Amino acid sequence: MRKYLKLNTPIPGKLYFTLSITAFAFVLLLWELGVTVGQLPPSHLPPPGAVARAAWDLAADGLLGDIGISFFRVTSGFLLAAAIGVPLGILMGTLKVVEAFFEPLLAFFRYMPASAFIPLTIIWLSIFETQKIGVVFIGIFFQMVLMVMDVTKNVPQDLIDTAYTLGARPLEVFRRVILPAALPGIMDTLRITLGWAWTYVIVAELVAANSGLGFLIMNAGRQLNTPDMFVGILTIGILGIICDMAFKAFNRLLFPWMEREV
Repeated sequence: MRKYLKLNTPIPGKLYFTLSITAFAFVLLLWELGVTVGQLPPSHLPPPGAVARAAWDLAADGLLGDIGISFFRVTSGFLLAAAIGVPLGILMGTLKVVEAFFEPLLAFFRYMPASAFIPLTIIWLSIFETQKIGVVFIGIFFQMVLMVMDVTKNVPQDLIDTAYTLGARPLEVFRRVILPAALPGIMDTLRITLGWAWTYVIVAELVAANSGLGFLIMNAGRQLNTPDMFVGILTIGILGIICDMAFKAFNRLLFPWMEREV
C-alpha cells in the first residue's frame, strides 16, 4: 500500500471500489453501534432495521411517486440553468467585454441565498411546479455561470497562441481549441451543480408542497417519525450517487483521452 500513499498517485479501480464499500460499511457499523451500545433513543437515531422496514412500507405507499416528482423538478431546473448558464459562462470566459458586463452582476446575485427567494417565487410563480423549478434554477444558475467562466478562462494560453501562429482564425480557435479544452471541466461543473440542485429542490419542497421527498421529510418530522425521515434523507443520497456515477460514466464516454487509472 505504500506506493498508493504518495501524493496524487492513481490507484487500481478494484482498490478504489473496495475502499468505497468499506467506508459505507464502516458508517453502517457506527450507526448500529450508536443505537445498540450507545443506547441512543430511537426518536433520535432509529436502528438500521427500522429504517429498512420504513423504506419497504413507503415503497408500497407512494415513495416512487415522490422520487419521480423530485427528480422531474431537479432535472427541469438543472437543464434550464445549463441551457442558459453554460453558453453565457463560455462567452464570459472567452470575451473580456462580456465578462466585464456580466461578472459583477452575477457575483452580486451569487451571494443571495436561494431560500430567501422562496416567498418571492411563490408570489411570482404560484405554488405549482414552476415555483419549485424556479428555486432550483436560482440556486444553481449563478454559481454555474461563474464556474464555467473560470474553466474556460483557464484554457492554456499557449494552446491559443499556437493556433493563431498556425494561421487559425478567432472562430476556429474557439471551436477547435478553447471549446474542446474546456468541455471536460464544464462537464465536471455540471456534475457538481447537479448535486446542489438536489439540495435546493428539497428546500423548495419544504414549503408550499404536497409531494416530493422534501415534503415526505417535513411530513414525517411533524409526526416525529424519524424512520421515515431517514428514508427520505437516504433516498436523496442514493439518487445523488446514481447521478454522480452517471455523469462520470458519460464523461469517460465523451472524453476518453482524459481517462486514467482511478
